[in-house]
Parts: sequence; structure tokens; C-alpha cells
Amino acid sequence: MVNYASKICQACSADATAATTREIEEFLRTHQDWNLSTEVDFPQLKREYTFRNFADAQKFANLIGDLAEKEGHHPSILLEYGKVTVLWWSHKIKSLHINDFILSSKTEEIYKFNN
Repeated sequence: MVNYASKICQACSADATAATTREIEEFLRTHQDWNLSTEVDFPQLKREYTFRNFADAQKFANLIGDLAEKEGHHPSILLEYGKVTVLWWSHKIKSLHINDFILSSKTEEIYKFNN
């Protein structure tokens, strides 16, 4: 199993290679709380996190925002009372890239450490 959380996100260009179906399936097999969302015309990694209240959810959303800025890779974050939904994908290639596996894994670590 690849330890994506130990890796650093690299800048993704418009001609970057998208993750293969096999890589995506392997990631989802080893990160079972994440799902492949096809709500749009391209794949996204999606996970919903639950919290006791809005303040805890907001704190988590802010930590994910800080991570995104640090890594230079930005998700969609939906903040609701007691819930945060995170979607990772690579905007420039409108697909999944290794960066999305890295940031999804780091999102998991933040949740485990702060929940």
C-alpha cells in the first residue's frame, strides 16, 4: 500500500497524466471511506465527515483550507451543521491525479488527529 500522506503535492500542469483506473481502484480499496463521485463530467474523490456541532465542523474545514493553501491544491469543501463534505480532483486536467490521493490521505490524517 502506498503511503500517500507522506508525499508532497507537486504542481499539476494541463498536460499532466491522469490517474489510471487501476490506481483509482487501488486507492479506493485501501481508503474505504472515500468514494468516486461522478456528479460532474469527470471523477472526483468524495468523503463526508461528521462532527458534534457546527464549530467542530468549521474548525476541520478551516484546517483543510490551510492544507490546500500549503500544498497548492484546492478541493471543494461544503460546510454544514455537523458535517463537512470534501471533494478532491485536479482542476487543470478535470480528472484525478496522484495529488488527489495525497491530499485525500492528508485530509484523513487531519480528521483522525482532530476528532
